[in-house]
Amino acid sequence: MHGPALSGWLLVALCAATGAYCLLRTRVCEGEERRAAVGEAVMGFGMAAMALPAAVLTPPEWGWTVYAAVFGAAALHGLLAARHGGHHLHHLVGSLAMVYMAVAMAAPGAAGAHAGHTAGTAGGIPVLTGGLLLYYVTYVLRSGARLVPVTATGGRGGDAARTAGGSGTGTAWAPSGRGTDAAWAAVGGGRAWASRPELAHACRLSMALAMLAMLVTL
Repeated sequence: MHGPALSGWLLVALCAATGAYCLLRTRVCEGEERRAAVGEAVMGFGMAAMALPAAVLTPPEWGWTVYAAVFGAAALHGLLAARHGGHHLHHLVGSLAMVYMAVAMAAPGAAGAHAGHTAGTAGGIPVLTGGLLLYYVTYVLRSGARLVPVTATGGRGGDAARTAGGSGTGTAWAPSGRGTDAAWAAVGGGRAWASRPELAHACRLSMALAMLAMLVTL
């Protein structure tokens, strides 16, 4: 009993902290990066609410309809924004996964499905669940690889490492994506921690791991 409840609270804490960080990022990002941070904040807080242990909060039956509607709208927004960058496609997949889980929990015969996030309740469509699990496993592996420090070699690479890390160790992060230059330019400022690319990648990795933990309980 204590184990599943503890797992649920860990998921809540992880997703809520990630959502809060993404919300703070909206103050230092602009354009597509800002819109992406807003979407990630919504996803983080939504996952935190969905992961609450059933002993603490059992949503009413219509609550899952609200979840499906909110993330259905987020999926539509992600679909419209996908032309601006591949990362919006990831938001689209995440929103659809949230809709899928909400529908699975609201389905007839899924009583107690909310507890499935901490105790394990069969539900959903196995093939679709497996496809989402495969996607997020791949995403986690790729995101983890992007967070591994790489060694810069001499010349401009060494200068970039010293600029990014504040020392001449020759070790630098290898972030990628839009807005990276602006984020690195902010390092050393009062709000630099909120715009560091590796922290944004770590948040996305954390949410992907949380999504995996929630999907395996369906």
